[in-house]
Amino acid sequence: MRGAAATHGQGALDGRGHAMLPQHREVSWALLIDTQNRFLFQQRDDVPWIIAPGKISNFGGHREGRETFLDCVVREVHEETGVALPPERFLHLASYRGFDPECEGGWLSGESYVVRDVLAECFRVTEGSLVVAKRSDLALLGPKFAPLARLTIEQFLGCSLASLG
Repeated sequence: MRGAAATHGQGALDGRGHAMLPQHREVSWALLIDTQNRFLFQQRDDVPWIIAPGKISNFGGHREGRETFLDCVVREVHEETGVALPPERFLHLASYRGFDPECEGGWLSGESYVVRDVLAECFRVTEGSLVVAKRSDLALLGPKFAPLARLTIEQFLGCSLASLG
């Protein structure tokens, strides 16, 4: 969610130059909301060796070692934005266990979180670029979202992006 986000890592390439990923991913990601109630996303680089190239995603990524999903998202948000947020700021939104909507034939175990009142002006996005969107922008951006970002937004809002338009 590194649709996402971000939920996305690098890996080997297949014969078509696309990312080859493990059959099972364990990831966590955060929906970040700034002090003006705007949503903060990562515009992913458009390169073939990452998941959801060129898509808009949440900040987050793969678990490392024995870290918890919460430890993972705290680390990933810090790595990807330069902003160190304490774990207690991350409110659990949802758990996901099932087919991986971003990797064909894959399986995903993931946790999504929400962090409010983030200072967007402090962000230094290290991969891709920052996308700042008002709620009224979300339906228009819908086709550009990575699958996990779309899922997370819809879970948070309690409605589909299409219903916002």
